[in-house]
Amino acid sequence: MAFVTRALAAPFKLYNAVRDEVAKERRLTLQDGAGWTRFSGRESNAGKTVTQFNAYQVAAVWACIKVTAQAVSSLPMSVYEVGRDGSRSEVFDDLSDLLTESPNRDQTPLEFWEGITAWLLTNGNAYAEKMSIGSRLASLDPIPSSHCMPRRKADGELVYVVRDRGKNYELPRDKIFHVKGFGQAIHNADMGMSPIAAGTNSIGAAMAAQEAAAATFASGLRPTGFFLFDQQLSEQQRTQAEKSLVQPLSGSSKAGGVGILEAGVKWQSVSLNPEDAQMLLTRRFDIEELCRWFGTPPIVIGHAPDGQTMWGSGVEQILISWLTLGIDPICDRIEARVKKDLIRPSGNRRRYAEFNREALLQMDSKAKAQFLSQMVQNGLMDRNEGRDKLNLPRREGADALTVQTNLSPLDQLGSEAGGNQARQAMLSWLGLDRKEESDDET
Repeated sequence: MAFVTRALAAPFKLYNAVRDEVAKERRLTLQDGAGWTRFSGRESNAGKTVTQFNAYQVAAVWACIKVTAQAVSSLPMSVYEVGRDGSRSEVFDDLSDLLTESPNRDQTPLEFWEGITAWLLTNGNAYAEKMSIGSRLASLDPIPSSHCMPRRKADGELVYVVRDRGKNYELPRDKIFHVKGFGQAIHNADMGMSPIAAGTNSIGAAMAAQEAAAATFASGLRPTGFFLFDQQLSEQQRTQAEKSLVQPLSGSSKAGGVGILEAGVKWQSVSLNPEDAQMLLTRRFDIEELCRWFGTPPIVIGHAPDGQTMWGSGVEQILISWLTLGIDPICDRIEARVKKDLIRPSGNRRRYAEFNREALLQMDSKAKAQFLSQMVQNGLMDRNEGRDKLNLPRREGADALTVQTNLSPLDQLGSEAGGNQARQAMLSWLGLDRKEESDDET
């Protein structure tokens, strides 16, 4: 009787031990559904468990996150200050050096913002711990989003629970730089929504299709089925049939092999072939479906839908749309958080950080030349400022703003400042003014 009592009590003892251990290190509570979901993943309708790590194994997910993170991080950031007259000037101080030159001891700005953007697209949240020396912000140390979570105390105070080396620590909100993604998480209003969590069913379907395709190729493109015998086999005959019929034709390395069926043995297929299952069309649709979750056009990750080429003006317009609706909102989100959490606490509200979107023109020499030409010809930029954009040395006399004079006000038509001056400049360039002067002297 005592043995039975101990046996029945064992599960409850195990439950209490696990609960006490969890509560002691404050890793997860039994009511923390979001925490357990991050730990074990989410079950999709396709029967696949989706976590942020196995989602990376889907090529479309990896490409969307990688391309977007690289595009955002490649844009140089600068800190500016707005003057009282509305003008702005670039600022060089400790904070600007932190944001644009060395965010921490180990990373370059490109690596830091690339990681921030990647976590933003994966988890919907990106974190970094603010390390200070006295009152000066010294570094931003990135924290994996899987190891940090905002939590509201009973009095409404916001703290961040950070897991480090198996233990959890609470950090106040002014110690964490938190960039939130789109919207608000369902279970925690202080978090952004995770694209991978929201797209669990789409990612799970893609994983299932990928696994089915891999299994089909592993079996040498042979459908699943049964060998039908006209009599009941003994155990020895079953073993012999498996050795002589199944094993020689299993595996992709044996594709094209020929088997022998004798004594009335027949083959009965019980699965669809890849053509009937439209596997290729399914996988093409999965790419387009996943791109919707990350706001990345399929053409950006190297996938061209039916009827679309990889080149042309239409593709150019798609890329412009991606930069406008995909890249720019992420940059705006990061800039707003930098100003709110890093610049405003310093007390200078006239300063702000901004990514230089013009850097996207670096690889398009034609577009960059057209942009600089328009800026110089319309008097918005002098030639030395244009040369600065090209990393060329400045020239003497090229720091004056100039505009074309082919457009003049109606009341100045025919005046010396208008047509006559332009006419004289053209004659001088052609050398005809000297001819007229010699004729006058004669």
